[in-house]
This record gives sequence, structure tokens and C-alpha cells, in this order.
Amino acid sequence: MHTLARILGATAVTAAAVALTACSSSSTSSSSASSTSAAASTAPQAQSAAPASHGRECTADDVKTTGGFGQAPTITIPDDCDPPTHLVTKDLITGTGPAAKTGDQVSMNYTLVTWSDKKKLDSSFDRHEPFPLQLGAGQVIPGWDQGLVGIQQGGRRLLIIPPNLGYGEGGNGIKPNETLVFVTDAVKVGS
Repeated sequence: MHTLARILGATAVTAAAVALTACSSSSTSSSSASSTSAAASTAPQAQSAAPASHGRECTADDVKTTGGFGQAPTITIPDDCDPPTHLVTKDLITGTGPAAKTGDQVSMNYTLVTWSDKKKLDSSFDRHEPFPLQLGAGQVIPGWDQGLVGIQQGGRRLLIIPPNLGYGEGGNGIKPNETLVFVTDAVKVGS
């Protein structure tokens, strides 16, 4: 009798996962069903592992950085506040060149630290090669397209990007719903 109950229970869970997959707006195939089942079976664990709230959102002043323009920065994320839920920008060094506007070609150096584990994930400074893009053309995450408007050539800006303006559910090796912290240098603004 217990074996039959387990089989019926497993069948009900599988049917629910298939139904959820069929109802989702995703157009992916069987891998969605597998990931939906896995997500459904781990969802309660993930909720209990969520970090406790500190009762206030961090500001740009809470995140500490070192280094001058052109130098690889260090970024220290605090432990006593929560990641912001909106885009936060702060000019760390004001440039003297032209200000970037939507449609401009820009060349940026950057370092990226992920909020959840406070580790550097990527840095163009390490490659000694600035990253070129057209601002506002959707070539980068929305947090960059929005957060770099107005940065002047020669300027350094801190960007704290919430998940909805970053990689959201995940991508490019980023954890799901990760807050991203960048220090960016505007090496060149305009063509």
C-alpha cells in the first residue's frame, strides 16, 4: 500500500510539473519540464536559505572602492544592508571629456563583483582591453544602457544593478536574480 501511495504521489508531482510547464510562457521543450520539476522540488529549500534582511537598502556610499581612473579597482560590498532594488549610480571620478548619451559609441573598462558572494566575476582591466559598445542599443544589460548615460570621458562610475536590469533569472555565468556591482571607467566617449 505504501509503495502504491509513493507511485501515485510521484505521478501527481510529475503531472503538476508538466501542467506548470505547459502553462508557462516559455517556448522551450523538455528541458523546461526537467528544470521545472527540479525547481519545484528545491523551491522550499531555496526559500529557507534566503539571507535575512538587514532592514535597509545599501546606498552607493555603503559600497567601498579603491583605485583611480585607469587602475583596476577593488570593490567591497557591505554585510550590514540589503542590495538595492533599483539602479544606483555614483560618479567616483568626474571626467573632463564629452558626456555619453544614448546612441554614442563608448569604450569602457570595468570590474564586476556579484553581490551574493562578494567575488570578482569579470574585469576588462585584467585583459588590458576596454569594452566597446553603442550606448542604448541593447548590446549590454539594461543597467549599463541606463546607468552609463551622462558619464564623461575620463570618468569613473559605480553602478549597482538590480536583477531586473541585469541578467534576471541568470545567464553568462551569473546566479539567478543576482545584484551586480560594477566600477566602470569611460576610456572614450564618441567616435
